Amino acid sequence: MNISMVGLGYVGAVCCACFAEEGHNIIGMDIDRVKVDLINDGKAPIVEKDLDEYISKNVKENRLRATTDLKEAINNSDVTIISVGTPSKSNGDIDLTYIKEAAKAIGEKIKQKDAFHIVSMRSTVLPGTGKNVVIPVIEEVSGKKEGIDFGYVSNPEFLRESSAIYDFYNPPKTVVGTDDEKSASVFKELYAFLKAPYFETDIEVAEMIKYADNSWHAVKVTFANEIGLICKRVDIDARKVMDIFCTDRKLNISPYYLKPGFAFGGSCLPKDVKAITYKAKSLDENTQLLNSLIPSNRYQIERVFYHFIKPLKKRKIGLLGISFKADTDDLRESPVLELAEILIGKGYEVKIYDKNISLSKEKGANKLLLENELPHINVRLKNDLNGVIENSEILIIGNSDDKFKNIDFLSYKDKTFIDLMRINSDISHDNYIGIAW
Repeated sequence: MNISMVGLGYVGAVCCACFAEEGHNIIGMDIDRVKVDLINDGKAPIVEKDLDEYISKNVKENRLRATTDLKEAINNSDVTIISVGTPSKSNGDIDLTYIKEAAKAIGEKIKQKDAFHIVSMRSTVLPGTGKNVVIPVIEEVSGKKEGIDFGYVSNPEFLRESSAIYDFYNPPKTVVGTDDEKSASVFKELYAFLKAPYFETDIEVAEMIKYADNSWHAVKVTFANEIGLICKRVDIDARKVMDIFCTDRKLNISPYYLKPGFAFGGSCLPKDVKAITYKAKSLDENTQLLNSLIPSNRYQIERVFYHFIKPLKKRKIGLLGISFKADTDDLRESPVLELAEILIGKGYEVKIYDKNISLSKEKGANKLLLENELPHINVRLKNDLNGVIENSEILIIGNSDDKFKNIDFLSYKDKTFIDLMRINSDISHDNYIGIAW
């Protein structure tokens, strides 16, 4: 392919060298004459392992060159990749100055081309940048229409400094966000040499991926450091603790617990988070990440009320599942129980269906709990699921009981269902609300 790269900084220089190594004709473009001259002399504009060798080889073999002339770059390519800087403003927001300048300049140049041209965003930009900023600028300047006259692709990079070339060839994933088939097929061919999982998705999803990744990486570093603070205070080797922690690929280092949804609860997580943060406080250590967990979890519960239930201005609520988890009768620290108490306290008419709680209310620990500590919940428990649905205006799905998965939402068009669990991934009815989807 014939590819132009706008921006020859860290990402641009590495991608130019690696795409050229794969046999593509690459022309890098930058307003910085020093970077351009370095590449044309077969030298890397940055310090990165093996990059000099890759650039030197591909310049000599005429697969890579650089220019300060964007028109030359656009005219000699079918795909233009934007890899300019996206620094922070003083308030923390992203500075899109270079992105807007690149989009405007590209629009001016493709205006003069008859052929379909693909513009790809490799820089890290916030969700909505492509559709709300870059595409409109290119369309306005060029007079062309995205998806018809030119294509747009969000293609985030996952390169680490000092191992960028290795990471280019061994990425954790390849993500291509676009809404036109022609651009999608070109990028699928472009990355055919990689063995990494390949995801073709929406532009906004592709834009968000990098932020999810880097935020998670920051959480991991901060989490490990805060565990280290506590360990040091009590004379424990934190590296030993975390080495054992990281061997758990079933729960700790895994997709488990990483599905967006409702608040955590149960007999372990709330209790143990409270205990370890109290211990840190007693040791005069400031574990801000750990300290934030319980308040953040509480916000997840309150958010469902204030963002989803209250605005509907309906008073009859049916709670479908109140236990901490489906197929259990455990009410300890159940976030749905907390939500029920908020609703009752606000004067809502609440009915509750939970087959396991109803069974356990006749005997065992829950009998005493419901009679002595939760009588306001006990009197609202109903045995008839259909009755709860029929007599409610808002239905809140609180756990993933199989019975709730089989509800025909279209049969209850006059009722609103608020799903805390994502019981079914392909529901899109007007009377269905997912809290994070």
